[in-house]
This record gives sequence, C-alpha cells and structure tokens, in this order.
Amino acid sequence: MSENASRRMMLRAEGVTKRFDGREVLRGIDLTVEQGDVVAILGPSGSGKTTLLRCLNFLERADGGTLEFDGERIELARATGKDVARLRRKTAFVFQNYNLFLNKTVLQNVTLGLTAARGMRRDEARERAVRALEKVGMAQRLDSYPAQLSGGQQQRVAIARGLAAQPEIFYFDEPTSALDPELIGEVLSVMRTLAEEGRTMLVVTHEMGFARSVSSKVLFLEDGAVVESGPTADFFTRPKTQRSRSFVESILAERER
Repeated sequence: MSENASRRMMLRAEGVTKRFDGREVLRGIDLTVEQGDVVAILGPSGSGKTTLLRCLNFLERADGGTLEFDGERIELARATGKDVARLRRKTAFVFQNYNLFLNKTVLQNVTLGLTAARGMRRDEARERAVRALEKVGMAQRLDSYPAQLSGGQQQRVAIARGLAAQPEIFYFDEPTSALDPELIGEVLSVMRTLAEEGRTMLVVTHEMGFARSVSSKVLFLEDGAVVESGPTADFFTRPKTQRSRSFVESILAERER
C-alpha cells in the first residue's frame, strides 16, 4: 500500500464563509487535511487566516460551509453545542497569547481540562500532564505560575496542555507572534518535534522558514479567498499564481537583507 493510500482523511472543509459587520472575511474556503499533514496557512495580515482556524474549531461561528471531521459531517452554521463539544474533544487549540490561568500552577493549567471537562481522575490527569510537560521540556516547573515563566515557556506549557488531551488535530494560531525573537526557536523546536512524530497540525504562521522546512502543505489566502493550495515544495519553488510568486519573492528578498 502506498503512503498516500494508507493515510486517512482527517478534515475536509468546504465553502466556509464568514462575515463581520457585513464584510465578507472568508469567501468559500475549501481545505482537505489528511492524517499526518502539517498545513501552513499563509497570507498577508487581514487575509482571514486566524478567522478560518477559529471557525474550524467553533471559536467563531461560520455563516456557511460544511466540516467533515473524522468521518462526521456538520453544517458549520447549524452545529449544536453537543456537536461543538464532541468535535473539540478531538482537537487542541494553541493561541497567540498562551491563554493560561494566571492563578494556577503549570501542572494545574495542564490538568484542569482533563479533570473538569473530561472527568478524568486526578492521579491519571497528573500522570498524563507530567508526561506532556516532559515532552516540551517543562517538567521541572510544575509548581511555577505563568508570571514566573518567559513567554516561550508559557507557550510550551500551552502546547503541553494540548498534548495531554491527546488530540487528533492541533490548531496553532500564530504561536510565536507574541514572543521576543530569542524565544521563538524554543517553541518552533517543540512544534518541529510534533511534526516529526506525525501529528496532524494546522498552523497559521508568519515564520516562513518553519513553514518551508516543516509543513507538508500550504494554504495561501488573500482577501478571504484561497489563492493557492498544494504541496509546500511546489509553493515555494514553483508557485502557480503571480500573487503567490510575488509573496515568495518578497520572503526571499527579506531573508537576504
């Protein structure tokens, strides 16, 4: 069996639309994600990247379109609370600004979702949380509070929180945008490890080096529409559209400065 034949379709979004105050910010987005894909969602600021990711995880309610996730098909605008809860149990969302509870320790931040939302026993939740924190290099800070950590450390805790939930898909929304330059590498290193393990990931990012070297597919958006999608290598070496070519050329020019 070929590699492509052995991978199952994890997520398919079709015709995703979203309006804010009458302005269309997503205009019929289509996206297919297979198991093990790392999809880099690229585009200029205001192109709809974050809105798309939030609609896929129901942090924003899409106005139209369908989502097929792990064999289950849902109308995005009509999803019930039970639908949303059921699908979110299969995902983990890593935010730009960590979204940690400031009054809880590192360990408590990771275990809370397991015990409160999933009803897991405290001892089991602790064991799973410690394993996840070990994986991101934060096991030595179990009793620290977020204010005692650097931004990079906080983001690694946020990733550990997602890992502990054992998601089928990771959503990353500009996970390094709030970090000082010297801290970006430690977060990207963790994400690179996840990709190497075959984790399925959708990553909104401006880190083009990471996108080029780690992602398997690119979804390039502008003005709420898909300009180009396909294998990462093709996008960066053989872009199909003039807009994609100018985007890639601007990146290369920036790297040479």
